[in-house]
Amino acid sequence: MIKTATNQSQGMLLFQLTALQSFAIGTLKVKEIVPYTPLTAIPHSHPTVLGAASLRGDTLPIIDMAKAVGYPPLTKDELKDCYIIITDCRRKLVGFLVRGINKITECNWHNIDAPPSALGSNVFVTGVMTVEDKLVQLLDVELLLSKVFPDTPDSLHPVLTDVQREILRPLKILLVDDSAVARRQLSQALDSISIPYFIATNGHDALNMLQHAADVGSPFDILVSDIEMPGLDGYELAFEVQNSSNMNHAYIILHTSLSSEISVSQAHQVGAHEALTKFEANELIHAMLRGAEQISTVS
Repeated sequence: MIKTATNQSQGMLLFQLTALQSFAIGTLKVKEIVPYTPLTAIPHSHPTVLGAASLRGDTLPIIDMAKAVGYPPLTKDELKDCYIIITDCRRKLVGFLVRGINKITECNWHNIDAPPSALGSNVFVTGVMTVEDKLVQLLDVELLLSKVFPDTPDSLHPVLTDVQREILRPLKILLVDDSAVARRQLSQALDSISIPYFIATNGHDALNMLQHAADVGSPFDILVSDIEMPGLDGYELAFEVQNSSNMNHAYIILHTSLSSEISVSQAHQVGAHEALTKFEANELIHAMLRGAEQISTVS
């Protein structure tokens, strides 16, 4: 069955954390944008959490995004002019308070570049793009949320039997993600159960690794890839793998921080076997076990 590629143009919400610099997040992560509303204090919360807001029946934490990524925090006088970007990401409804909303623009993942070294140690930036001759920084929302709401050990360390471990150990596994925090989570999950793996930081490198492995007669068995990546995203990577006669042996698991049925539907459209909202280690391992079962059946 020939799979179809998806449209790789995605909406980007542009907003201000400082007076001069524009930032962006993908609109698929955005549930709603609302003006500032008075907040209720949350005792013992992270320093960047300003409080909680009740919006349309949901109570959600509101984060000062500027402060969270290292810029000057919002002042009380600024609050009335701010906006809350409500996101549904990493299975958590969260609001980010920002100084201003610019607009929504379309951007192709191919036009997003890796952050230049001139940005220094701002680890919350996963890519940069140019909009109307201005540099826009794409924020790593997953990393930001992992700092404010750390994962529990139970979510990071999978549990499996000795028999299941021995099923996975012989398989050649490739992990792909442009987010450093996501790569660390994936690595920790497999390291904790002594499962070997290879890792790539972007779609282009992953495709080269997959092609080389297939060419030398040692193809990858399982591909675990992020969906949202600059350059070559997870949808395109899955599409290339499934439509290659010497690479389509791989069981493809796409994962995303987006809590959206759209992502799952598109993942299946391009030939992925599974799509997971990241990150829950046991779900990932059981998806790999399903892949191992299918591979053994085909073999």
